[in-house]
Amino acid sequence: MQTIREAISLSNALGARQIIKKYLSPTPLYPYESLDRITGARLFVKHENHNPTGTFKIRGGINLMHQLRSSGTNGVITYSTGNHGTSVAASARMFGLDAVVVVPEGSNPLKVQSIKDAGAELIAYGKDFEEAGKKVAQLVEERGLYFVHPANEAHLINGVATGFLEIIEMVPDLDVMMVPIGAGSEAAAAVSVLKQVRPDIEIIAVQAEASCAAYQSWKKREILSAPNTTFAGGFATGKAYETPFSIYRDALSDFVVLTEAELYQGIALAAHHTRNLCEGAGSACLRAAVKIRKQLSGKKVGIQMSGGNACAEELQKAMAQACLISGVVD
Repeated sequence: MQTIREAISLSNALGARQIIKKYLSPTPLYPYESLDRITGARLFVKHENHNPTGTFKIRGGINLMHQLRSSGTNGVITYSTGNHGTSVAASARMFGLDAVVVVPEGSNPLKVQSIKDAGAELIAYGKDFEEAGKKVAQLVEERGLYFVHPANEAHLINGVATGFLEIIEMVPDLDVMMVPIGAGSEAAAAVSVLKQVRPDIEIIAVQAEASCAAYQSWKKREILSAPNTTFAGGFATGKAYETPFSIYRDALSDFVVLTEAELYQGIALAAHHTRNLCEGAGSACLRAAVKIRKQLSGKKVGIQMSGGNACAEELQKAMAQACLISGVVD
């Protein structure tokens, strides 16, 4: 029997694209001259925030729900800090499946409302991502629903990988791809496509210093847990996850961690230079590119703008970061 890891591949990403193209249009990949001036590189921003639900995750959700409907599944359950839950809820509704989403208490209210609007049953439980997951383990047995793991799910990762097919087809000589890491599906998807098409490409991961389990795991080459306190929901995981970690562990060229202040600055950077309102994880790669601009100088760099679901409080704090508005960054 094929393992989850073996099911994640370039060929399966190509198959996922045939499914997803019926529901999604390719997202834009734009250069921005002002960002090139700041970094000294040629940046191409992939606007996954333009997808329905405002995030890259809908790609994986559609691919998975297509497979589940074909197998006769009636409903799904998952846990999420927001974007994954919205994707599961929205894509389940597309395919006529029931959905239950467990979120940590006090989650981003914009994302919580999006999950409800997509028709899912929403349950708030626990103080963080991991505690919400424990509630799901209980409910899976009680309700008999299919558990959609936020990271260890091949159809999700193959669906997410379709975005990287779009990137490499538009910029086949890309030197560097920068991706955010929370649970790790995006990094795994980037590796599974880009390293097959362009083996010498550098893939650089970005994560919050306040929730840096993936970074610590990558450094030590083993799965570790770490404190999980970032405001940025896309990064708010307290451990690395087996399947994506097994894919990106030896494939990443570098890793950048950002402070909470730098994450807010990234939101301001995106707003000023790309006219997009992003969430902390969604604009993190832009901020990371500025942080390591000497390393990127002269290269063609893909920047994953992974999500745009920032709540009003996050936007208000971000817009106070005037240092990036003037283009001056330490």
